[in-house]
Amino acid sequence: MARSNRIRASIVYAVLGILALAAPLLGFYPVFLMQLLCYAMFACAFNLLLGYTRMLSFGHAAYFGSSAYITGWLVAVHGWGTIEGILAGVAVSMLLGLVIGSIAVRRQGIYFAMITLALAQVVFFMCLQAEFTGGENGLQGIPRGSLLGFIGLGRDVTMYYVVLAIFVAVYLFIRRIVHSPFGHVLQAIRENEPRAISLGYKIDRYKLLAFVLSASIAGLAGSLKALTLGFVTLSDVNQGASGEVILMTLLGGSGTFLGPVVGASVVLTLQQYLSDHVGAWVSVIIGAIFVVCVMVFRRGIVGEIQWRFTRNRSAKPDSDE
Repeated sequence: MARSNRIRASIVYAVLGILALAAPLLGFYPVFLMQLLCYAMFACAFNLLLGYTRMLSFGHAAYFGSSAYITGWLVAVHGWGTIEGILAGVAVSMLLGLVIGSIAVRRQGIYFAMITLALAQVVFFMCLQAEFTGGENGLQGIPRGSLLGFIGLGRDVTMYYVVLAIFVAVYLFIRRIVHSPFGHVLQAIRENEPRAISLGYKIDRYKLLAFVLSASIAGLAGSLKALTLGFVTLSDVNQGASGEVILMTLLGGSGTFLGPVVGASVVLTLQQYLSDHVGAWVSVIIGAIFVVCVMVFRRGIVGEIQWRFTRNRSAKPDSDE
């Protein structure tokens, strides 16, 4: 059974890889695809925290938006290179995650969530008041620059394949984390925190490291989004963005690898293609779809598919008997 599952998973990933590589050739808008990949990366980062450690953060947009602002400011105003700007943005989000995480991981449940929300609002107001962020006007005209000095990123197709490569690397990195001994400890904390403590694990250290990793990956997604679209606004760092990433993760399936990707794809596709027809009602429609999915697919779209498939596979031997 394990071998057949691996073969089936390999087929799914192969199909998805071919579709991702051929997407620009099939007529899909590269900028929309890049935005989708950035939010999928953001959701994967959040899922590392919620799905595998059961820590619900209400302020993850703080890392996504702050990294976007730092990268955009250094590249557009100070002329930094693309790679240097991205690394600087990720470093800031990592430091921010370390500071906020050091405070938040000492609490659990709703208290943890409220601390992340409160500190994320502090970051939001800092971005609102700081001069380099442009306030309510945001940062405009952020150049994409070049990669390694000779790969120009001005063409949308070239930029798309760069973002795709980074997304695949991050996705594989998250899978490696989850399947590592460190990831097994995180899952033990998720399933039974008192038992993990009784086994001698310093759970606050593990939770803090998971928090910092999640914040860093979220920052990378924010930096790529800033370069992709060429601007950063307060919507990237406000509470609405934090709510969206929670929606994407839960809709696709928390605690699954493909769930956040599917959730981000569904939400962004609905926003893209319904906003022209229904305007602001698109948020109501997405909310209604989320309620229906929560009632019908309690484990999220991908989680429910995996659960039903596993249940059917386990029921077959009994039926054969």
